[in-house]
Amino acid sequence: MKISRWLLAVFATQMFWVSTVTAQGSPPKPVAQDEFRVTLLGTGSPAPVMRRFGPGVLVQAGGKTLLIDCGRGTTQRLMQSGLRLGQVDALFLTHLHSDHIVGIPDLWLTGWLEANYAQRKGPFVVYGPAGTQGMMDGLAKAYDWDIKARIADQDLKPDNIRAVVSEFKPGVIYDQGGVKVTAIEVDHGELLKPAFGFRVDYAGRSVTISGDTRFSPNLMDKAMGTDLLIHQVAAVREALLESPVFKVILSHHTRPEEAGTLFSAVKPKLAVYYHFVLLGTPGISAVTEQEVVEMTRKTYSGPLLIGEDLMAFRIDKDQVRQLPARTP
Repeated sequence: MKISRWLLAVFATQMFWVSTVTAQGSPPKPVAQDEFRVTLLGTGSPAPVMRRFGPGVLVQAGGKTLLIDCGRGTTQRLMQSGLRLGQVDALFLTHLHSDHIVGIPDLWLTGWLEANYAQRKGPFVVYGPAGTQGMMDGLAKAYDWDIKARIADQDLKPDNIRAVVSEFKPGVIYDQGGVKVTAIEVDHGELLKPAFGFRVDYAGRSVTISGDTRFSPNLMDKAMGTDLLIHQVAAVREALLESPVFKVILSHHTRPEEAGTLFSAVKPKLAVYYHFVLLGTPGISAVTEQEVVEMTRKTYSGPLLIGEDLMAFRIDKDQVRQLPARTP
């Protein structure tokens, strides 16, 4: 029985890397202890499109693996990035809109399994705004049958499915091994509070992720001096603003010209757009990504990229380097 389990483990390990090599060309190089790497796992919004999965940003620094938001398809993107699901040390939630949290059950439950692609050791650690504990308690109730069945049938460890939740307020919420995470209150709308962005600092380097927000002077202030600034963007054509539906959506997000104003003030080494909300109708086309760049250039002339799923960056002391592309 022991030999059989050993062989199964070896086979699972080989199949994990075979699937990764097949999809990506070659396994990714491991992140060194002193490296600061940021990967866009998902750059989309609620729209269920294949090119842009739900919001998710992976931050690897100081030997820590942190995940900002867990939208649709996060587990698939993590595997494409060469990581086991169980390697995520902590999940940080900007807010509790469904497109930012819908991937949590998959990461939480699948990451608990003993298969090579999972193997979480210890509890599922979540940092989130008020309401996060209630959400995780609700998930535990919803998946009670699955959890109990796997403990009984597969002898999985109960501690590895336990969720440890920290509900935070603005300020430093994580400080381990030289990696510091600061929660920044942003403005996603009067009825959508609390909402946060995050700044992650390590060894004199930093990345700031906006989360969902309207133009936020507070985010601009707290992001000053950051090396890499990852910011959401939304745009619709003027004709669509006559519709209350489009008008309210746009009023909860940052327009390209507004983002450009923020970028110009912060002066990051690199600004990157993610969480694209570019809406259209059958009769009126959506704003294109090239048009988003052109709008941004009205207020910002610095380094700017349109983010794509699996786009990755290494933050060095003197520059932010985009790593070789990986195909979804």
